[in-house]
Amino acid sequence: MAVITAQMVKELRERTGAGIKECKDTLEQTGGDMAQAIEKLREKGLKVSDKVQDRVTSEGRIETYMHPGNRMATMVEVCCETDFVARTEDFITLSKELALHIAAVNPRYIRVEDVPADAIPGDMKLEKFYEEVVLLKQPYVKDPSQTIEERIKAAVAKLRENIIIRRFVRFEIGG
Repeated sequence: MAVITAQMVKELRERTGAGIKECKDTLEQTGGDMAQAIEKLREKGLKVSDKVQDRVTSEGRIETYMHPGNRMATMVEVCCETDFVARTEDFITLSKELALHIAAVNPRYIRVEDVPADAIPGDMKLEKFYEEVVLLKQPYVKDPSQTIEERIKAAVAKLRENIIIRRFVRFEIGG
């Protein structure tokens, strides 16, 4: 059995956002294997995400992004359950990242269910089309190894509240 040091717990906590006791327990369960502990906490976080998805999101924030030169701007409404979480640094960062992502990638819809049937081209694979136009299915611009949906689920696991994108808009001069 590996000795679990405070430094190991601190590193896992910084990388996952999980609580101190949860990090320590997970490291003990995985024999000190950091990669395995991260994966275990991620899986646990996905379970949390599934549990809270039906909760009402009546708080949150509206975040904006203005591209240098003022020729493009985005606005996104990101909602959560409590004003306490809406004021946390993690939630604010997520909101800013989403506004930036929308500016960079220009999605047209939030969810797959929002795409009208007549908007789907017949000559393109459905998955590829959704990656291009559906925000939640797009690879996250700062880390293409995860989608926006996975990024939000990770935030839900960390903050322990339901988080949704209610709406967004993107303005571009001449666009």
